Amino acid sequence: MKKILSGTIAAIALIATPAVAQTNERHYAGTVFGIPYTSTNPNGLETLGLELGLLAGVGTRYRAQTDVPGDSEDATPTVNVVFTLSGTVNRDCSFYAGNNSNARNIDFGVIGVRTGDNENVNSAFEMVGDAEANIDTLTAGCNTNNVVEINKNDIRGLVNLNPGGYDTDEFQANIPYAVTASWTGVALNAQTTGTPQSLNVPTTGNAGQKQQGAWRSRMDIDIVAPAVTNKGLVAGDYTGTTTLTLRAL
Repeated sequence: MKKILSGTIAAIALIATPAVAQTNERHYAGTVFGIPYTSTNPNGLETLGLELGLLAGVGTRYRAQTDVPGDSEDATPTVNVVFTLSGTVNRDCSFYAGNNSNARNIDFGVIGVRTGDNENVNSAFEMVGDAEANIDTLTAGCNTNNVVEINKNDIRGLVNLNPGGYDTDEFQANIPYAVTASWTGVALNAQTTGTPQSLNVPTTGNAGQKQQGAWRSRMDIDIVAPAVTNKGLVAGDYTGTTTLTLRAL
């Protein structure tokens, strides 16, 4: 059999196609005993016979092979690049308490007692009325779970440390007081809208605390010493300290 390209050009198409095996073509053609034959990509034994035929001058052969390295790694038609962003916000609690310590020295001045000559003996030297102090700051809060604490230094309240001698049935040298702090916040670990919160330490208490989620708001602190009316007050200076603590958890 004979193939003739007459008046034409044999065009070799060079292509690179993704995911297609490289070219490896082996074609044979010839005539044996007057019988034409062709063989395309024969197996090993058949190839051996055909090659021996070529050595004996029988038939012809066409080969086309390619050899090129593949990708260095598996191809990835879609690439996802994840950028992890991170940062840190330090835990902080804030309370604006004035510009110096004078702002935190709460002086009741003269605590009035019944000093009139015409007072009944059962009322003499008793407090005229309640002693009150009102403190507020427009900036308070914590940016994480926290606890609000109130601590008195003495459960007796305001105490006269140098009272001298007195009849304990008729006089006392202390003035009990209550402390109430109020603000807008949320419960511990809650993620919700802030609501009015408060913490009270009564006249008979020494300390109290309340756990909170992050909050920021105005805080009001009211200190009330109810009038002592069952006994008279011993003259002298009455002092006490109350500590408000905002502590991050």
